[in-house]
Amino acid sequence: MDRTVRGTIEMTAAMTILGTIGWFVVMSGQPIMDVVFWRCAFGAITLLIICAALGLLRGRLSLRIVAIAALGGAAIVVNWLLLFSSFSRASISIATAVYNTQPFMLVGFGALFFSERLTMTKLAWLGIAFAGMLLIVQGSPDAGSDAGPNTGNVGTDYFTGIAMALGAAFFWAVAAIVTKKLKGTPPHLIALIQVCVGVVMLAPFANFSQLPADAWSWSMLATLGVVHTGLMYILMYGAIQKLPTHLQGSLSFIYPVVAILVDVVAFGHRLHPAQIVGAAAILIAAAGMNLGWTLWKSKTPAGSTQAIK
Repeated sequence: MDRTVRGTIEMTAAMTILGTIGWFVVMSGQPIMDVVFWRCAFGAITLLIICAALGLLRGRLSLRIVAIAALGGAAIVVNWLLLFSSFSRASISIATAVYNTQPFMLVGFGALFFSERLTMTKLAWLGIAFAGMLLIVQGSPDAGSDAGPNTGNVGTDYFTGIAMALGAAFFWAVAAIVTKKLKGTPPHLIALIQVCVGVVMLAPFANFSQLPADAWSWSMLATLGVVHTGLMYILMYGAIQKLPTHLQGSLSFIYPVVAILVDVVAFGHRLHPAQIVGAAAILIAAAGMNLGWTLWKSKTPAGSTQAIK
């Protein structure tokens, strides 16, 4: 299978899984600090088993790899804390949509640090997606709307949630750029190091004196670690190492669409018409960038019989 095609499949699967994460966070009923800690803990156990089974723990690690992956891990942990906290302030749908400004940051980082070329077509598709994101944000939910459990006082905390989601987007882009420095390193190892960093970072703040008392909460936390961390990050980091930055960014738009659908189905949070238009714009832009659609025809120079492609 072609490397780019495989990376596209992996990124699509990862973003679909990621789109359901808000439901598990909310339904766990746990403080955000504890949610992220247990996500890292269960994820570390899962990834350690996978790495051991694949023989990746022998002779693969160096101080450089560990240091770079740990830096990315710190960014990922801050990313999770900010994003999960934004769910209770701006709703899952809104926070997720704002969070997906990260492809624009990622494309900018790619141009700045890796000299990746930005064509007018790419910029146009990203601009359309950004306009869609603005429509979603401006159609803020009513203060008394039923956005699901633990959604908090949306009217009061809305812009705090927006700021948290933007901060989370920035740290996600940082982690993605750091990961590009680890080409050739198995994504399983990268993810393992990063969640271990999360365990160390958050252990002093986790509330071990009041652990979840029911099997449901534990199942939510375990799923966040095994599926949304172990499996999802293996898929995502594998894709990041195979795909150019602009394609990573376009596929990332699958995530907010899935999250919005989950929010509607699970919590009955209905989007305003402008938000529906915004989601459609994001989908169209993602498809346009993926499939190489152009927004204008190339002009044929005088005297030439071939169009410029």
